[in-house]
Amino acid sequence: MDKVIRPTKRINAKITVPGDKSISHRAVMFGSIAKGTTEITGFLTGDDCMSTISCFKKMGIDIQVDGERVTVHGKGLHGLNAPDGLLDVGNSGTTIRLISGLLAGQKFACRLNGDASIQKRPMNRVIKPLSLMGANIKSTNDGYAPLEITGTPLKAIEYKMPVASAQVKSAILLASLYAHGDTVVIEDMPSRDHTEIMLNFFGADIKNENGRITSHPVAELYGKNITVPADISSAAFFVAAGLLTPDSEITITNVGINKTRTGIIDAFLEMGADIKTVNERLAGGEPVGDLIVKTSKLKAITLGGDIIPRMIDEIPVFVVAALAAEGTTVIKDAQELKVKESNRIATMIEELGKMGAKITETEDGMIIEGGQKLHGAVTYSHLDHRVAMSVAVAALNAQGETTITDADCVGISFPNFYELLESIIN
Repeated sequence: MDKVIRPTKRINAKITVPGDKSISHRAVMFGSIAKGTTEITGFLTGDDCMSTISCFKKMGIDIQVDGERVTVHGKGLHGLNAPDGLLDVGNSGTTIRLISGLLAGQKFACRLNGDASIQKRPMNRVIKPLSLMGANIKSTNDGYAPLEITGTPLKAIEYKMPVASAQVKSAILLASLYAHGDTVVIEDMPSRDHTEIMLNFFGADIKNENGRITSHPVAELYGKNITVPADISSAAFFVAAGLLTPDSEITITNVGINKTRTGIIDAFLEMGADIKTVNERLAGGEPVGDLIVKTSKLKAITLGGDIIPRMIDEIPVFVVAALAAEGTTVIKDAQELKVKESNRIATMIEELGKMGAKITETEDGMIIEGGQKLHGAVTYSHLDHRVAMSVAVAALNAQGETTITDADCVGISFPNFYELLESIIN
């Protein structure tokens, strides 16, 4: 599907974006290995999260989906059954990496694979620590999917994370539920901690002491009611739209504001953005609030270090904002962008370049000349949902109309993105 985006003069709206993708994945996974029923509200029905549901259904878990309400009838830590055939994770890196840790300690063998994009995303970062725990896991594609896992008894390890990765950390913590002894994960830079929060909510015993995360095995997890907050990664596109479009104000309600995820807000605030967080509260252990965003004159910053893992998925739309800022913005320490659904450094430079942007690629990031005026162009999504949505935000303030080809990839994380966008600009 191609999508045409036309520039807008102003935005004034109050909106809600879909549920958090990371939390939706985990709610289904943890509910499946918990004893009893887990009720999930606000579930993200994007393609990635539906891939997770499909995998657990294949392992014998009864899951009902009624719009954004999902009911998971868990069978306990040892209740999964061997799947009949391949577990297909689609485009979901979260699914394949987290489920690998979970499957490593089961009593059956299985095979995991996904689409062409998944087969280009590195899996050795999961295979290595799980193998140290005694897992029988191997790639049949030189460190990439497909993966073959034969469940086996696991042992606890102490593992220092070589790079900040919530997916790898989560895989280890899920494997630790089936390991003998206390497993320790050491993080120099904190990554998103939804796994620790939610596993503890289900009855796990995980403690974080200054980046030293210890998982004590428990006999059972228990089903819970989970309310999924709106995804800050999805909200970020509308935050940027509100900042960049003249005479605009956008309120985005019920957004997850977990501090391991708010790097994009902190970065925008450093640039001089007018963003206020109100109505702060807790939902299932996760902090939630409403964001009020107003048009702002942004200034360039240098972005790197600890903030990068806290906003890695939002960097594509941050680049769009940096193009409008005064001065030269530098992004560094962001090598992880190269192994997402696309190489997001290369793809953002290529597609925004078609619109007239001047961005220089570096070994670990980009240099972005601010104050640039963009023009409409025919662009390509690279089948990457965040690239497509970032280009759409850029198009709102470009001269002329922009076409995004293969634009329907946004269904991975934000199925109603274009409808919501059009509702606030028309």
